[in-house]
Amino acid sequence: MAERTPTVVIVGGGFGGLAAAKALRRSPARVVLIDRTNHHVFQPLLYQVATSTLSPQQIGSPLRAILGRNANTTVLMGEVTGIDCERRCVIGNSTDRRQVPIPYDYLIVAAGVRHSYFGHDEFEKHAPGLKTLADAVAMRNKILGAFEQAEAEEDPNSHQDLLTFVVVGGGPTGVEMAGAIAVLVHKTLPAEFRRIDPKAARIVLVDRGHRVLGGLAESLSNAAKARLEKLGVEVRLGTSVDLVDEHGVIASGERIKTKTVIWAAGVTASPAGKWLQTPTDHAGRVRVANDLSVPGRPDIFVIGDTASLDEEGKPLPGVAQVAIQQGRYVGNLIHRRLVGKPAPRPFRYFDKGSMAVVGKGFAVLESRKVRLHGFLAWLAWAAVHLEFLGQSNLRVSVFVQWVWTYLTGTRGSQIILEHSAASGAEPAASLRPESVVDPLALSAARHSS
Repeated sequence: MAERTPTVVIVGGGFGGLAAAKALRRSPARVVLIDRTNHHVFQPLLYQVATSTLSPQQIGSPLRAILGRNANTTVLMGEVTGIDCERRCVIGNSTDRRQVPIPYDYLIVAAGVRHSYFGHDEFEKHAPGLKTLADAVAMRNKILGAFEQAEAEEDPNSHQDLLTFVVVGGGPTGVEMAGAIAVLVHKTLPAEFRRIDPKAARIVLVDRGHRVLGGLAESLSNAAKARLEKLGVEVRLGTSVDLVDEHGVIASGERIKTKTVIWAAGVTASPAGKWLQTPTDHAGRVRVANDLSVPGRPDIFVIGDTASLDEEGKPLPGVAQVAIQQGRYVGNLIHRRLVGKPAPRPFRYFDKGSMAVVGKGFAVLESRKVRLHGFLAWLAWAAVHLEFLGQSNLRVSVFVQWVWTYLTGTRGSQIILEHSAASGAEPAASLRPESVVDPLALSAARHSS
């Protein structure tokens, strides 16, 4: 009998999972990528969907289209709920069945992160975060809806509550979101409303740290803060959030009345550590060996935001470049094992630098000894983000939209979309292989063909 072709299961279609799948394109293996949606999201630009610069289609790419040339790869849409290491299978849900086992020979867990409310999960109802396209569209609805409601409101005293926006968190997401809202209200919306003045909107950025963008050099942090304040953003540092409710926020004992709170303060890892029953760090990320495998499990790898690996005494940051490099490394490692080549050297992250955009035509950039802020940094930021978009047609579309918005102030998608037919219904996850009904039979079905 011919030797059975090994199966590599990848959990998650983010930066790390996609990089691993691409690295395994020519490997003698069946690759199964599982994600709860059918698309990859370019998360660094989610805030631009939330603030109407880009449309969801411009930063989302169908996974099947991205991996269409990977003849050995099957994409399954579904939600993983557990991992059985002894039986060597992933457990997932489908639309009509639960606890469906999907066998693997090698497993790559790239399940990403979710919002962390630091023990106050009750905040989530009133302070949504930004991790998916659905999150971004819902946030866009809320931001634009606040201005629509204020325009129709007869009581002028209600305007300020509606037009106050509180962003919690002074990291890249919070800074970029606050700056983008400021540009929206000062450059785009004033010409579109008659009964209210969008420029009167109040934008408050709250962070318990002592500077924004704490991971960058202090000079760049100060430049970002100065730029935010120039845009009209109130930056409140050293301020903790005590309460978030339907009336707004209580920050360090002060009530800020608002109908829109955006959470960008922290994340926590997926439940991969519990699934694998292996040690994790304080944020729930799986502690991995220097080849990104789970200690004692050479067939299981954890990458991206789900993994915790120290280099030079510091944990690697949860950024896209880490996930991409780790995905490529693990894909190459598995490929070398399958073809009988020696294992690669232990993983080392090549830090290409960090950057964040702060409003129109302004960014901060740090790459080793290079520190820039202003328009040149913004051009570098734009070039890097265009390079890593999932498909070439998106690069063209986003580039054209950015140029048009920069020159005219016209936004790409100022549409409020309410999916009323689906409201209140829990979205169903599904596992839908194109020609395989039972994932247990996946290997046999593909082998027989």
